Amino acid sequence: MKTPYYFAAFVLASNLAMAPFAPAQARSTPSPSQSSAQARSTPSPNRSIAQDFTHPSSALGALGDTTLMGVGLGLLDYAGLHNLDHPVAQDNHGVYAIAKTPNFPFELIMVTLGGALWEGGKTRLGHTLWQSLDAAALAGVSTQILKFTFQRNRPSQSPNNPNLWFQGLHSQSFPSGDVSSITALVTPLILTYKRRDPAIWALALVPAFDMVARVKAHGHWETDVAAGAAIGALSGYYAHERHSPFILSLLPHGFYMGLRTAF
Repeated sequence: MKTPYYFAAFVLASNLAMAPFAPAQARSTPSPSQSSAQARSTPSPNRSIAQDFTHPSSALGALGDTTLMGVGLGLLDYAGLHNLDHPVAQDNHGVYAIAKTPNFPFELIMVTLGGALWEGGKTRLGHTLWQSLDAAALAGVSTQILKFTFQRNRPSQSPNNPNLWFQGLHSQSFPSGDVSSITALVTPLILTYKRRDPAIWALALVPAFDMVARVKAHGHWETDVAAGAAIGALSGYYAHERHSPFILSLLPHGFYMGLRTAF
């Protein structure tokens, strides 16, 4: 029963240990010839550990933060928030049939990947789509770690008891990976275009719909999807704040240029 407490302590310790070590380029003092935008985005060498913890400089730091937040939500849920959960009538027909399989987030990821490959990293849209892929990957790893940690029964496994935790690796209700992935995908797009085109906020309806659908399909409890949305939003925020998309940086330069340059 103490597993999440030990895990939280481990993630917190590792995050605090890694946070101060920003990449050398990021921690260097801007030269007078650098633009004001670069100077504003470059952290000060005297940046405190608390500031680095809030804005992790590495993918590992972001993973530690998102997982730690999930651990905190899981502990609150285990301690009493699960009382907010209640069974609902199962409905996986019609428009809600989309929640019966994991194809929905996978298809959205494939669409995002296709757009990112086409646009490359030079355009604003392409850069944002690569950030969305970073966010989905970050959210996916975080939620899987949390699923293995809390091992909560799904409503389909125990329809009338939302308080069955640590039931084995076959129990992976908390948090919702579908919701976290979809929320992570749309968050960088919303943050990038919210001022120029406020209608972009309509994308938030996609994860909101998936939250309802997953509960109705008895795939998750209400607090599972709420935690998934929170983890996805934080993952999207961190990916948006990162100057260079992580996945794109691992690929050959041709991917930065985008397929559209070949046509």
